[in-house]
Amino acid sequence: MTSGVQVPTILLPVPGIDLHKWSVIACDQFTSEPEYWAEVARIVGMAPSTFHITLPEVYLETPEEETRVRSIKDTMHEYLSRGLFEEFRGVVLVERTAGGRTRHGLMLALDLEQYDYTKGSTSLIRATEGTILERIPPRVRIRSGAPLELPHILVLIDDPEGTVIEPLVAQQASDTPLYDFDLMLGSGHLRGYAVDPASEGRLMAALARLGDPEVFTQKYGLTQGTAPLVFAMGDGNHSLATAKAIWESIKSEVGMDHPARYALVEIENIHDRGLEFEPIFRVLFDVREGLADAVDRTYPDRFHLLPVATPDMMVSLVDAQAQRDDEHAIGVLTPDGCHVLYVTAPPSNLPVGTLQTFLDAWGKEGGYAKIDYVHGLDVTERLGTQAGNLGFYLPAIDKSSFFKTVIVDGALPRKTFSMGEAREKRFYLEARRIV
Repeated sequence: MTSGVQVPTILLPVPGIDLHKWSVIACDQFTSEPEYWAEVARIVGMAPSTFHITLPEVYLETPEEETRVRSIKDTMHEYLSRGLFEEFRGVVLVERTAGGRTRHGLMLALDLEQYDYTKGSTSLIRATEGTILERIPPRVRIRSGAPLELPHILVLIDDPEGTVIEPLVAQQASDTPLYDFDLMLGSGHLRGYAVDPASEGRLMAALARLGDPEVFTQKYGLTQGTAPLVFAMGDGNHSLATAKAIWESIKSEVGMDHPARYALVEIENIHDRGLEFEPIFRVLFDVREGLADAVDRTYPDRFHLLPVATPDMMVSLVDAQAQRDDEHAIGVLTPDGCHVLYVTAPPSNLPVGTLQTFLDAWGKEGGYAKIDYVHGLDVTERLGTQAGNLGFYLPAIDKSSFFKTVIVDGALPRKTFSMGEAREKRFYLEARRIV
């Protein structure tokens, strides 16, 4: 064990279970596309599946939510009693091919004592985006008292020399995988390999080196004494924040050796060639006021809206200004066509922060009924151009400077980036006991 990390005991589905039906995408995907989840339900049917022991957020605040939350815990106990899991103690090397790219990760358990999601945190494990506190209680209702956790959490390390994960890739490729199957609905292929104990020791030493204070400060050109950041949240921060909240509420009763102290996650190197950072777009529903009038209240005399002929032209103009800090450009998709919103003297370092500041203020004024965070220009265009809606396009951020930005500036605005498109998100497969 190295600081912040534990070799986990993982529960995998026993042989004979149809993994194509067992494994479903992270619960926070396709939240505005109920047709996706209807198709998942059709594919899975009554077969053993993580669909039955997780809560897709498309069902939040619907009549189905309460029933599904009750059913999740009952079904977890049923799957355990039926012997649908087998134990594997060790690290798993995960290989995911999706969208024509292959990336690798490691299944490890992170110590929640080393994680702090609050802004300005100096913990070993940190949030990279603002944590939306109101998103935690629904997750607490599911995790509290549940016997299992099923992670869709992806955590990043900054390892440009490839010392942690990459040495394992060629070594394990000739081994028989623990699992090897196609994911549903065009989301690619998933393999997992057992990491041998000798290699475990080497990767733990490599992780420890990333957190060495002297190595850390030299790497980023920081002053001595700056608290190291080794694990930066990629996806699933609110799930990890939920695990942290529950751990803090029970640790005085259960003691520090309880399994709930840790959370199962997948670690990925931010420099993995198969890992791409995608911007997360915004869609507003039931917009009740003209956009220009609303923007004028937040950025008076500092903005203008430029009509453009096509979405491609909009994207080109926005991306061309992605690195400017004196004026931000944001794409707007409306039922009446495309625009680019320019804001001078922006209040944030990133266009997403400038946009979110405006959207938060407008939302508090009741200017729209609902906001959703979506992946892909196609989805943003389809939803944003429907009557009463608006869609917003944002440029991607540079992943090469990501860690230093978080270290120096703190957490980024919420929903700044996504690790891949929606269909490339992590699928549930592994489980772990937390009671």
